[in-house]
Amino acid sequence: MMSEENLFPRSENWITAYCDGGSRGNPGPAGYGVHIQDENGAKIAELSDYLGKKTNNFAEYSGLLAALEYAIANGHDKLKVVADSELMVKQIKGQYRVNSPELRPLYDEAKRRISRLESFQIQHVLRGKNANADRLANAAMDKGMGRTPQSSPASAPRPQTMRGLVKGGVIHLLEGELPDGIFVKITREG
Repeated sequence: MMSEENLFPRSENWITAYCDGGSRGNPGPAGYGVHIQDENGAKIAELSDYLGKKTNNFAEYSGLLAALEYAIANGHDKLKVVADSELMVKQIKGQYRVNSPELRPLYDEAKRRISRLESFQIQHVLRGKNANADRLANAAMDKGMGRTPQSSPASAPRPQTMRGLVKGGVIHLLEGELPDGIFVKITREG
């Protein structure tokens, strides 16, 4: 198991931004979250924003752009980014090409901002190593969708039973409707 210390060598004046973005529906209600720490691991900032109806990859890049903007605006010239988007990390490192017309302007802007820093590193981690950024991204999506944060068990929605029929691999509700971006649990009747 890789510890945080092994992700990047310790060095003075570095800040580390844990970035995440998400979309409920892809495209769907989207948001990003960024948790920023100093070289000693102390939190120095948390950023998040609701983006409207966007893709997951758009949200991931938006988190990276927010981290870069924070570093530049606050005089931090050494930035380490930790993200769970393998696609974005490999694109920024030049290992994958950016073919998406939606992502190309975001990628280009990220590269412009990176060039303004003295030093930049980016590392892919599994989702479990990015919990703070994930929490912030989900809070941004909840806020944008008019929901209370999902992390609050007292405000969790009560389960609701609805009936539907599967036709062509798609579930068609027999009554009522569900809003975009809602997660459901399906139980087979018979």
